[in-house]
Amino acid sequence: MELKITMNVTVDGVMQGLGGPDEDRRGGFERGGWAGPLLDPESRNYLDGVYGKAAAFLFGRWTYEVFAGSWGSGMSDPAEDPVAAALNKRPKYVVSSKLSNPQWEPTTVLTGDIASQIRKLKKEGGGDLVVPGSLTLARWLLANDLVDQLDLTVYPVVIGQGKRLFPQAGPDYRLELLESSATSRGLVIQKYRPAGRPEYGVAAATWDET
Repeated sequence: MELKITMNVTVDGVMQGLGGPDEDRRGGFERGGWAGPLLDPESRNYLDGVYGKAAAFLFGRWTYEVFAGSWGSGMSDPAEDPVAAALNKRPKYVVSSKLSNPQWEPTTVLTGDIASQIRKLKKEGGGDLVVPGSLTLARWLLANDLVDQLDLTVYPVVIGQGKRLFPQAGPDYRLELLESSATSRGLVIQKYRPAGRPEYGVAAATWDET
């Protein structure tokens, strides 16, 4: 399997509380619900495709519990929604040292040597292992070179507060752009492949003096 992180972020990199005002108020966050008003048919079709093509899903505990409440027991008829149908039918893996009895089937809790278990999943399975959101897990996966593709949907809004995808100080990455497209409401879908560390040098201006 290829491990693909899919993340919704604002122009200033915030990924917290996209689903609604009360989805995630941790840290005093007060600007939740920024994604819904900007969704359009193109972005919805894109998300349907990402989830529909997933062979399995990998979550951090907090995101898993949010998804279980909204897409699992919170859906009256999951079969009618492509995202909900995929999430409810496909295998789900959650990284947690606290979750012991998950109710959202089929779910497997990963503990112990997480890196080895994820490498085993990737080696033995086919298709895409999709990581929806899961900020802490996403950062860890990137830092441990376990990510095959990073897909960002960038919303044309600046939130000015909240948790950001990349910390103010952390590892550095070079990304290879695989694909980029824009929707009718200005969402930009960018697909990247991690490509090692960046190169650093002086940006020299060049011009024609003739």
